[in-house]
Amino acid sequence: MRRVIRWSVRLVLLLMLGLMLLIAHTVWFKPLSINWFYERVFFEYGLRSPQMLSSMRILPSWMDWYSDDLDDASLAFEDQMTAKIRNDLAMLRRYDASKLQGDERLSYDMLEYFLAIQDEGDRFRHHNYPLNQLFGLQSGLPTFMATQHPIDSRKAAGNYIARLGKFPTVFAQTLQGLKARETEGIIPPRFVVEKVLDEMNRFIAVVPKENMLYTTFAERLGKLPAEQIDAASRERLLGEVAGAVEQSVYPSYRKFIAYYEALLPKATSNNGVWALPDGEAFYAWAVRQHTTTDMSADQVHELGLSEVARIEAEMDAILIAEGLTEGSVGARVQQIGARPDQLYPDSDAGRAQIIADFQQIIDEIDAGLGDAFQVRPKAGVKVERVPVFREKTAPGAYYNAPAFDGSRPGVFSINLRNTAEVARFGMRTLAYHEAIPGHHFQTTIQQELQGVPTFRKVLPFTAFSEGWALYSERLAWELGFQDQPLDNLGRLQAEMFRAVRLVVDTGMHHRRWTREQAIDYMREKTGMPDTDVVAEIERYLVNPGQALAYKVGMNRILALREEAKSALGERFVLARFHDMVLTGGDMPLTLLERRVRDWIASEGSA
Repeated sequence: MRRVIRWSVRLVLLLMLGLMLLIAHTVWFKPLSINWFYERVFFEYGLRSPQMLSSMRILPSWMDWYSDDLDDASLAFEDQMTAKIRNDLAMLRRYDASKLQGDERLSYDMLEYFLAIQDEGDRFRHHNYPLNQLFGLQSGLPTFMATQHPIDSRKAAGNYIARLGKFPTVFAQTLQGLKARETEGIIPPRFVVEKVLDEMNRFIAVVPKENMLYTTFAERLGKLPAEQIDAASRERLLGEVAGAVEQSVYPSYRKFIAYYEALLPKATSNNGVWALPDGEAFYAWAVRQHTTTDMSADQVHELGLSEVARIEAEMDAILIAEGLTEGSVGARVQQIGARPDQLYPDSDAGRAQIIADFQQIIDEIDAGLGDAFQVRPKAGVKVERVPVFREKTAPGAYYNAPAFDGSRPGVFSINLRNTAEVARFGMRTLAYHEAIPGHHFQTTIQQELQGVPTFRKVLPFTAFSEGWALYSERLAWELGFQDQPLDNLGRLQAEMFRAVRLVVDTGMHHRRWTREQAIDYMREKTGMPDTDVVAEIERYLVNPGQALAYKVGMNRILALREEAKSALGERFVLARFHDMVLTGGDMPLTLLERRVRDWIASEGSA
């Protein structure tokens, strides 16, 4: 018996040693399975981003070691990530892709494309503005704290305070990067510096207990049941938050303010990225990255002009039928947008009604999509207001995906800084784009995929995601959800808006248009409110190339759908086409083309 026990112990120890060696080999060397490599790549990235882990909530609660920390923003960390991307790409290419078939080959090609385009663009890593009016750290980090960091327990509340205490570190790291960019000749446009200064000064102008970092924490803490946290503990935590805002957060902002005040005299223009060092090459790369095509800036510009002319003619016909015959299309659309029947009261009640009406539109189409989709997301979507402190410079609307653990639904955020910007005739189109069947279907179905590497559940490709959302606007019209002429005008205005983007983004960054020239062009062609037009043009100046993805992606998806219809004839089923597109997750358009054509061949032979 002793011999049996002795050999059993030896066998267990041997198995444990083998398992440890296998784990060590997988962590430090080329994993035996490419799927193990995929998971290693994803989790190594995740381990480096505590904020991403908090937002996604993909790990079980007992593995929460990260919720008291913030992302590293140092130059040294940038170097580490550059080396990681390069090493991961080299390791991926050591696997024999020719032996992979179907979905396995798609996973390989997607990751290779992503890593390769990032590696190619590394020389432009400082061609951006970490503090900007749209998504800069100065607004993005407080928004993350207010909306993504959970306050569902005493421990989570303590982690919130710990994170506030780390603002000085992250701000100091970011300031180091700002100074490095200045040394390299990369200075933001003047309007960026002015608007960010205004935003930061307003952020610290209130006493700590009126700052959104305190008020949102207090609101969420108040929802915890009394048996989970007593009154004395609540008061102590609230006091610690107020202290952290005063002692850690506000001093950090004052350092940013001082730096941007010193930078303001050096920011003398509002040029596109052509004015930056190596700016032409940077923009050419940005066009490829965001469109996931080989289109040149000139080709994109010409596509935009062509699409603007086509859509303008369709809008003109509706406007004439409405009795509006004089002036540009944009000017006439503005007349409709200013009509009393299109406006909500500029009041709390009016804003609440906007949110309720958006939710009703979303619920209606969710229940009425019929047989256009077979695969539907499990998570729901709700409408919320953009945080007030961000309204002035935030976009008109945006979408945030659900948490992986089901604790947070998808959220469609609408900017209610001015109710006059939310004309009724455009609401359906906006809801279909941001929620159903747009981003909510696209993002949530991707997150819920089974049997694929984890990176495929989260990897974003803008041309696919925004192309799908814009395609969804048209799809809703085709399915009868915008059958009123003015609703269709709203759809066409939104498509015109995306076509104009092709013209003005390439105009400013490649053809050296001025900011004012781009504003005038967008106002004339779209009829959007002036505040929206200015916010959009300034968005493109701080995020070059991203706005090209929408129309390029939509056109490619539509073209592939028509190709499938033509090839399959009566065998074409719309729901199967949609399911095939969405259940692959986000991918470059070049890979989507291959996926669709493989599907056509499969459907044709079925």
